[in-house]
Amino acid sequence: MNLKDKIKNKFNQTAQRLSAYFKRLLHPLYLFPIKLVTYSLYYMIRLILKLIKDFLKMIWDFVSFPFRSIKNFFKAVFILILIVYIPLSLWVNLDYMKNNYGWYGKFFRCSFDYSTTDEEIRQSIVRVVGGYSEGSGFFFAPNQIMTNFHVIADEPSPKIIFPDGNFITPKNIVGDADADLAIIYTEDDYPEMVLETITGKLEFYENEKLTATGYPMGTDLLGKATQLKGGFSGSKKVSKLSNEFIQANINLVGGMSGGPLTDQCGVVVGINTITVGGFSLFIPVNQALGGIKNFSDRDISKIEVDPSASPEEAVRAFYVFLKARRMEDSFNLLSNEYLMKTDFEEWSSRFANVIDVDVLVVEKQNNEEEKDLVFIKFITKNWVKGEIEMRYYEGTWETIYEDGTNKLLKSNIKEVSDPDPYWFY
Repeated sequence: MNLKDKIKNKFNQTAQRLSAYFKRLLHPLYLFPIKLVTYSLYYMIRLILKLIKDFLKMIWDFVSFPFRSIKNFFKAVFILILIVYIPLSLWVNLDYMKNNYGWYGKFFRCSFDYSTTDEEIRQSIVRVVGGYSEGSGFFFAPNQIMTNFHVIADEPSPKIIFPDGNFITPKNIVGDADADLAIIYTEDDYPEMVLETITGKLEFYENEKLTATGYPMGTDLLGKATQLKGGFSGSKKVSKLSNEFIQANINLVGGMSGGPLTDQCGVVVGINTITVGGFSLFIPVNQALGGIKNFSDRDISKIEVDPSASPEEAVRAFYVFLKARRMEDSFNLLSNEYLMKTDFEEWSSRFANVIDVDVLVVEKQNNEEEKDLVFIKFITKNWVKGEIEMRYYEGTWETIYEDGTNKLLKSNIKEVSDPDPYWFY
């Protein structure tokens, strides 16, 4: 018998059994409802008993499997470890994501969209150094640095010191004293140092991890920018101020003002501002960026000198221009006779490391025969090998009226190696 005949016979047998089954079910017809219920219960009970039997057999096989052989025992131990490890690992990871990122969407954003490492953040923070205060700042645009206003207050020419030790003088400064925010513009662009900032609505979960970066203790503490980590505590309003602040249990140190507060993705969410009793306040960055339209140079200190007013004003202007790194303006106050002994390149190289000049005294000598002689006492801050060196000078400049203004003719300036306290008054 071939395969075709076997299939045909099998089909016929099945059809005959089904036909006989339905005949018994339907004959006599009045017993059909009873038969339907009885058969349904019968097959349901058979199915349940079979399931129970198979379930008990499965349990027995599962329990007895490790004891059938040494190989089965080690297999069972391995499977048990996996069964316990996988749920626990999942729970630990979910808990880590929630505790560190606040919400799961931020974790996936940090992992697949954008994330800045701690080292990249440290390499993007600059020192902002003036004659009266020091702080930190960060690039939020290729030629714009955000910092606090109190860092540059009363300072017309702060210096921007980069992580590699080089420093520059700002092109322009604008700010808002009431908001305690300022923007420093640079001559060149630094796109590689720009940090991403949040411009939309800020949302934090309680204790969400945040990091403040800056230079604690200013130039007194050498090395890279410092990072302090803590958790979000809430949002606060300060009486009589329009600003709303981010509160975090991070203890900022003087010199970190103006640096960025970042989330776990390395995105800037705030600006370091003030610390009180172990917790700190940060200006939300979206609030800061939204207020830029109100920034101006109205409250920014200006350089106001008039060399033509008097010999002493010419000497003062010379050092004020040095402070502002306006080297050409300072060089132009040297007399023709003085310029016979130097040129701009040689002369400006003498002050390559000077980042600040603080004039303490400038006054004309009383001797009538020395009416164009001006006495000066000043302090310089020099940036040498990554740290500040203070140097103290005093002496006289002989001036001459030339080309319609007072100019510097001859100097007798000497360094004071160890000034006593009275020297500063």
